[in-house]
Amino acid sequence: MTTRTWESLTIPAAGAYNLDAAHTTIGFVVKHMMVSKVRGRFQTFNGSVTIAENPLESSAQLTIETESITTGAPDRDGHLRSDDFLSAEKFPQITFKSTRVVGHSGDEFTVVGDLTIRDVTKEVELTVEYGGAGTNPWGQAVWGFSITTEFDREDFGLTWNQALETGGVLVGKKVKIEIEGEANPAA
Repeated sequence: MTTRTWESLTIPAAGAYNLDAAHTTIGFVVKHMMVSKVRGRFQTFNGSVTIAENPLESSAQLTIETESITTGAPDRDGHLRSDDFLSAEKFPQITFKSTRVVGHSGDEFTVVGDLTIRDVTKEVELTVEYGGAGTNPWGQAVWGFSITTEFDREDFGLTWNQALETGGVLVGKKVKIEIEGEANPAA
């Protein structure tokens, strides 16, 4: 991989890169019963990043297959795919398309873009931590990243819930997204 130095970071050369699905995890965390957290992930997705000459003009897009949600509990996964939540049959994909990079500090970038869930599109802000670039033992160029964001699921029409006898609700409103991954030069 060709790299370059930009503001004391060694970053990939300008160009198109695809997410490496074998080395990328798209996870989420939601409060359960107001006392614990449930973690899950999406198993099927594709995405790309275009790194511009000026990295602050870069862009990214991601498509996630809603049917691929898994939390390790088949009954819960079925409920999450149902009309109560993702309605995977009607809305088979979640998408994200960046609109701009609004700033950076060191290896951390703030990226704004449009997130679409159940045909509802809202602007979200991502914190993107650049992890570095290198070549793996098989000669393939890679660069890594960590991404986090948080949003209110009800903003996207995911309003199902159940009141608890002890007060509060079964499912928290806030969803935290955690993505760990790698990207490779597009062929």
